[in-house]
Amino acid sequence: MILLTGASGFLGKTIQKVLSNYQLVLVGRSDADVIVDLTKQVPILPVCDIVVHAAGKAHSIPGNDKESQFFFDVNVTGTANLLTGLESSGLPKAFVFISSVAVYGLKNGNQLTDDAPLVANDPYGKSKIEAEHLVLAWCEKHKVICTILRLPLIAGPNPPGNLKAMINGIKKGYYFNIAGGEARKSIVLVEDVAKIIPVAANIGGIYNLTDGYHPSFSELSQVIARQLGKSKPLNAPMWVAKLMAKAGELIGAKAPINSDKLNKIISTLTFDDSKAREAFGWNPTSVLNGFNIYE
Repeated sequence: MILLTGASGFLGKTIQKVLSNYQLVLVGRSDADVIVDLTKQVPILPVCDIVVHAAGKAHSIPGNDKESQFFFDVNVTGTANLLTGLESSGLPKAFVFISSVAVYGLKNGNQLTDDAPLVANDPYGKSKIEAEHLVLAWCEKHKVICTILRLPLIAGPNPPGNLKAMINGIKKGYYFNIAGGEARKSIVLVEDVAKIIPVAANIGGIYNLTDGYHPSFSELSQVIARQLGKSKPLNAPMWVAKLMAKAGELIGAKAPINSDKLNKIISTLTFDDSKAREAFGWNPTSVLNGFNIYE
């Protein structure tokens, strides 16, 4: 039996579909077997063999202290309440925590390994670091197998976040690559993550998961454009992008581009998943071959 939090999220919905042959117990604020707000309550849970903690707060940039605190309410307090509930219900054999490469706190780098320092100082990254520490200590104390999966950008049908923005931009004709779109980013298919969870749960450890290819913005945008029946996205030279970024600084956080966003777009940031390949046979599909933007 697998207990799943975050069942209504992008990854959670795919886990439900891919692991439909398992008995799943869903935990969430609505439409779940156990209805609970983990930010405020300790849940009453059934005994399960594996816990997959996929609930979390992401995909937004906080605009004030209250919004920043919400990352910690969901990712840290929510995790703590879940762990307390598990102590009362009966301990699982294994606990899988869905984390993020954001814990490394880096904007550029190539093939970063899972033992790189955790130096994130943004609310999302810091809250994920704190949650990881909670889970690691709890699992060690209770002799529960602990697996932490650090995920990059996740691709799949109707994705949220930056991929959703890219798809919408290409669909409406206002997306363009910058300086050839040569920067590469780690990315992984949501279905591949879901498939590997039961295997990784019984191994334990901390792992980066990627597709192993790390496509460029140009390659990814062309895949999306083909599926939308659109022409290849246009390219903006760097000097134009810098002018737009300066204008974005004046507009504020809602600007489509600013200096921070520009730096992310033109910087390569990839992660090494060789540890997962060796530990549990991680052999994912290339996102360029397997990414279907709609179901």
